[in-house]
Amino acid sequence: MSTQAATAERTVVIGLEVHVQLETDTKIFCGCSTEPVDDEEPNTRTCPTCLGLPGALPVLNEGAVEAAVKIGKAIDADIPETTTFHRKNYYYPDLPKNFQLTQYDAPICQSGELEVRVDGEPRTIGITRAHLEEDPGSLQHAGGSIETATHTLVNYNRAGTPLMEIVTEPDFRSPAETRAFLAKLEEVLEYLGVFDPTRDGSLRVDANVSLVPDEHVADDGTITEEALAAANRAEVKNISSHKGAEQALAYEVTRQRNVLRRGREIEQETRHWDEARGVTVSMRSKEAEKDYRYFREADLPALEVSDWKAQIPIPELPDARRERFREEYGLDREAASKLTSTKEVADFFEDVASAFDPDLAATWVADNLLGELNYREMSITDVEDRLDEFTRLIELVAAEELTVKNAEEIVLREMLDEGEDPDTVIDREGLGKAESDEVEAAVAAAIDDNPDAVADYHDGDEGAINFLVGQVMQATGGSADPGQVNGLLREELDG
Repeated sequence: MSTQAATAERTVVIGLEVHVQLETDTKIFCGCSTEPVDDEEPNTRTCPTCLGLPGALPVLNEGAVEAAVKIGKAIDADIPETTTFHRKNYYYPDLPKNFQLTQYDAPICQSGELEVRVDGEPRTIGITRAHLEEDPGSLQHAGGSIETATHTLVNYNRAGTPLMEIVTEPDFRSPAETRAFLAKLEEVLEYLGVFDPTRDGSLRVDANVSLVPDEHVADDGTITEEALAAANRAEVKNISSHKGAEQALAYEVTRQRNVLRRGREIEQETRHWDEARGVTVSMRSKEAEKDYRYFREADLPALEVSDWKAQIPIPELPDARRERFREEYGLDREAASKLTSTKEVADFFEDVASAFDPDLAATWVADNLLGELNYREMSITDVEDRLDEFTRLIELVAAEELTVKNAEEIVLREMLDEGEDPDTVIDREGLGKAESDEVEAAVAAAIDDNPDAVADYHDGDEGAINFLVGQVMQATGGSADPGQVNGLLREELDG
């Protein structure tokens, strides 16, 4: 390679293969449970079918097909009249049958797209296909990473878990874009109810990375297949999070740039993301499609699914719900985004907003409640069965029976930390709203006891009024309304 070719400006080109574990009770081709139990022993959640024993036949899980159709509708994909399954043949220790049941030339979802926002700008990412397949088992490298392990153990409990593989076009031009896409995809999948991000290994990513000379990139950003093939690509495996994807791809882009600067060719290979070390390491040469020797799975008939598209409903998706919140409740973009971060948060907010002013509901759910939950590494699902308690707290604030300060800083925190209802906390801490006579007496005492602060206020020092408000709040145990106290102080001092 010439020095000029090695140092030419190049465009980052990334395509993703996202493996999503679908939320079903049983595996995709057998009746084994997908739900691990505490202290589960390896290789116990298995049967002859998912272990690939002779004579065992697959039976397709209807729930997995319904989930796939929902995903297809959400990404605006074409769902063909007929879809089929194939055997993808390769040997690897975690693949008990020595082939994987997957879809090849007739996937259940074709030609979709998903819009994401990157640095505030919308980007449409093309989705080539999304197809059903079974998960292999899991490898556990004993004594270190894949490079340093003394031996490797195989656990087939996960083998046969239903997966949806979502394959994008090579539309990403930076690692940051891939992170934004994965976050958006996960959000959509959660809204559909087909995905649980808390499951171990629920989302895994393979990424194909190339550096294409700028001269081969059209003005509209498109790149020919010939240009992509000439650039070679590395496939990076073992990515399991949004952050991990951005880190792994940033490293790989830098690695490839350094290889080219040294005047060497990029090898077409499969690389492993070693998250602990923050590097990609070579695993093997990249397989070609022909290496897998795909052929039809004779034990599964063709699947007719096109009529299901109209019959299987999907919920309001996050983008649509976000826009509706802005129009219906008058929320700004930031608040609407927070309140639609998950379907559970959006549902919780709408329940609260049905009883209170939307601005008040948004403040309490988006700022107060979510802020305290995040601090405790909790989620809305941890408290969604206590909706009546949180609406009671907001009711007390709205009725001016409890100060906002005490509600936010004492009652809400005690509710989350101790699991108590608001009235119990208020009674124990003596936080009922102070009577007018008590507040007026505390105002008069603050003025009498702090002549220096009064003099400072009359000299134009606005900070003095805050000091006096603090004295009143202390005297009333925080049960007075700070705004009312400020007004009473100014009335007395200016009178």
